[in-house]
Amino acid sequence: MQWEGNLRKLNTGNSPTEEGHVRYALPGADVLDALPPVEMNPLVGRYVSLQFTGAIHCRVTGRQIKKAYGEGMSYQAWMEHPTATPSILRPELSRIHEGVALRDFEWEQRHHNQPHYVYISQTGGFKVGVTRTTNKPFRWHDQGAVAAVVIAETPYRQLAGLLEVELKEIISDKTNYRKMLQRVEPDEAELEEWKETCFDHLGLDEFEPFLLDEAPSIFDYPVLNYPDKVTSVNLDKVPEISGRLEGIKGQYLLFEGGRVFNVRRHTGYRVVLEIR
Repeated sequence: MQWEGNLRKLNTGNSPTEEGHVRYALPGADVLDALPPVEMNPLVGRYVSLQFTGAIHCRVTGRQIKKAYGEGMSYQAWMEHPTATPSILRPELSRIHEGVALRDFEWEQRHHNQPHYVYISQTGGFKVGVTRTTNKPFRWHDQGAVAAVVIAETPYRQLAGLLEVELKEIISDKTNYRKMLQRVEPDEAELEEWKETCFDHLGLDEFEPFLLDEAPSIFDYPVLNYPDKVTSVNLDKVPEISGRLEGIKGQYLLFEGGRVFNVRRHTGYRVVLEIR
């Protein structure tokens, strides 16, 4: 099988596979025109080759660019497009619930003036995060979380961001991708401990109405062998990445020899994908 197109981030399904694994698909595009997705789980264990054609196309304008910013954008798109607005990375900056847009009023109404979750996830370690309620469980799949639990639901993004800011005093908001890509066993007991610790820390009248006491979710990924040592590879330095695909976790393809490839970081790169 051979496929050519511009990379897009991996998508996951609502339900697991028959084996209980997170279900992955690579959507892809022909510059801006969507291509039929490639089901990725069946490729685990097979020879996979990614060959960079040398072209990168902005996922917003379709224009060929020398360097991608953000998630596959030209510099201008990164500075102007709503999907790169500052409140993406810092939810507490959002003001759309006040009628004030940072970049695009209608987009921010649809995406940020909506219910959001605050959650604790177990990736390499434990972290706090924020996502729209409609992104559950996909946000956790993107992170490669083996376990996660919602601890609060807010009516708009900024409030979720304020809770996250409070919780960053006691728990990280970062994922160590190297630890995440090694074998991590879900620890529901410690996740529950973190939930209670966060409840205690947020024991303020202004936040208490939004707190939730939910059961954790557990995730298993299609991985045959986890690497002992992780070596990140990218198409700017190595224009062809090939070998036995050992697994998929988060937004990473795990190749034999401990090599890992971040698909999302290569959004817009035009590649030839070959499977044997």
